This record gives sequence, structure tokens and C-alpha cells, in this order.
Amino acid sequence: MWTEQDNKLYRKFEFRNFSEAFGFMTRVALIAEKMNHHPLWTNVYNTVEFWLSTHDAGDVVTEKDRKLAAAIDALVSSE
Repeated sequence: MWTEQDNKLYRKFEFRNFSEAFGFMTRVALIAEKMNHHPLWTNVYNTVEFWLSTHDAGDVVTEKDRKLAAAIDALVSSE
């Protein structure tokens, strides 16, 4: 579940291994590029963390972030 903290939407995903995490990141990257809205994220082994905010709006949460979060959720639900 996404939480809003410090003017960012945050969520952590855990996968079985690095390959699954990296594959997920690749799919998210394609979605983010189409949306022209690129996340701040990290990956350590099987864990991917996101902090979403809109830089053009002063680094606060906007509808762009909510749409990207929803798209990421839909991607996870379909796997």
C-alpha cells in the first residue's frame, strides 16, 4: 500500500530474487517513460522502493504521482 509522507508517495515491493526485482523495474521504466514521469527509486537485491513526487510542482504529490502509483499497482496485480 502506498503511504504519503514528506510530500511523497512511498511504497516498498519485495520479490523472490534480484532477477524478479530487476524485471519489475524494467516494466515500470517503460510505463514511466510513456507517462514522462520518472520515479525516485532504489533497488537492493530483491527490494524495490519508490518515492513519488512531481518536481515541476515543487516536489509535492500530484495527480501524476497517483496515476503512476496506480499503474505500478496494476503491473504488480497482473504478475
